[in-house]
Amino acid sequence: MAGPAALASLAANEQGKFWEYHDKLYAEKKIVPASIDKIASEIGLDQDQFKKDMNSVRLKQIVSADVAEAGQLGVTGTPTIFINGRKLKQRSLEGFQAQIDEELRRIK
Repeated sequence: MAGPAALASLAANEQGKFWEYHDKLYAEKKIVPASIDKIASEIGLDQDQFKKDMNSVRLKQIVSADVAEAGQLGVTGTPTIFINGRKLKQRSLEGFQAQIDEELRRIK
């Protein structure tokens, strides 16, 4: 649901309600197709305009460009964490610390 969620967020932004949509979207335990319209309704978006924007070629191109850039950077999901431009592979407290320490050694 990442693609539809991204598109819906951009559609909400067209009505000046990106952050309201974002916050409600992230509060969902599980995002399902019905979540997209439910949240739009809850925050008072114009439903007709929202549906039109969800089908907008321009907004779809923005999402596609972001997905392409993510692929070029090695991002395959969220969250993906980079430390000093290097992708974190060990996503544990120890992994964070090891990569931070390594980066600090590299800049000294």
